[in-house]
Amino acid sequence: MTQQQPSDPGSPALPRRRLGCTGLDVSIVGFGTAPLGDLFARLDDTAAIAAVERAFALGVNLLDSSPLYGHGLAEHRSGTALRRVARDDVVVCTKVGRWMDPFHGRGDGSNFAGGAPHRAVFDYSYDGTMRSVEQSLLRLGTDRIDLLLIHDVDVWTHGADAIEARFREAMEGAYVALDKLRSERVVRGIGIGVNEAEMCVRFTKAGTFDTMLLAGRYSLLEQPALAEFLPLAQAQGIGMMLGGVFNSGILATGAIAGAKYNYKDAPPDVMRKVAAIDRVCRAHNVALPTAALHFALGHPAVASLVLGAQTPQEVERNVAALLSPVPAALWRDLKAEGLLDQHAPVPA
Repeated sequence: MTQQQPSDPGSPALPRRRLGCTGLDVSIVGFGTAPLGDLFARLDDTAAIAAVERAFALGVNLLDSSPLYGHGLAEHRSGTALRRVARDDVVVCTKVGRWMDPFHGRGDGSNFAGGAPHRAVFDYSYDGTMRSVEQSLLRLGTDRIDLLLIHDVDVWTHGADAIEARFREAMEGAYVALDKLRSERVVRGIGIGVNEAEMCVRFTKAGTFDTMLLAGRYSLLEQPALAEFLPLAQAQGIGMMLGGVFNSGILATGAIAGAKYNYKDAPPDVMRKVAAIDRVCRAHNVALPTAALHFALGHPAVASLVLGAQTPQEVERNVAALLSPVPAALWRDLKAEGLLDQHAPVPA
């Protein structure tokens, strides 16, 4: 279901879609707050908060965060913007699986250049989940969270040797806690936020979930979620949010020197494929990132794309790209050249 919502006077309305069976309508683009945690670079507080406010002004009503982002800083900044609008106007999504220890330093290995001086502690237990939720409520400055996701239970994060133990801990601990919160109507929906379609399938078969956020595995570049997971999500009424639709950057920048794929320098085969996709896009006068956004929204299971932004201008650029037309011939040409899965649904 799609409905129009008002945004800035004189600007086109940003469409909304129903998020699975949650009863919530979310804007087709959500605001992803990872950059607000000083991801890779420190941000000015005022500019970071202004980016969230601009998103709200343009009709974005989905705010996605996590305790991990800046070790709590992203939730703090998001909470400031959240308090400047009517709470019922925003669907707030955050995650569990880590809580922040304020008595120890952050340690090494974080991609966050700044952030809070607190250590992230992995904990998918029942008690650890409840602690994480309580901390998020305090940082966000709200009395409820609409969507709660179990975060990063995937091989990418924990490695092949540890994933079975983490999956078991999450289902026996975090899932039980979130299911209780859902039954008590403390949250509207529960789900998973991961980087692997295979883990989404495992969780879907192991529990009853309302929504999932999958990062990077359904994009204009690659569609590993297409064969099994997305049809399964659609059949079970799971509302899908997609993150990482630029595959860590290369679908935004194109195949330029230093282009990133999965947070590393893109390998030659990826560079070649992106260059070929970009060539077809240019032939139709469509910018590569615009095509990437429209394609990801083309699957009927997908309700919203969660896009990070550091400035109000980046938010405006994302919204404008989603509201611009893309000719159907572009998708036909990509499939004809073998650059897009023949079975991938495309925007009408």
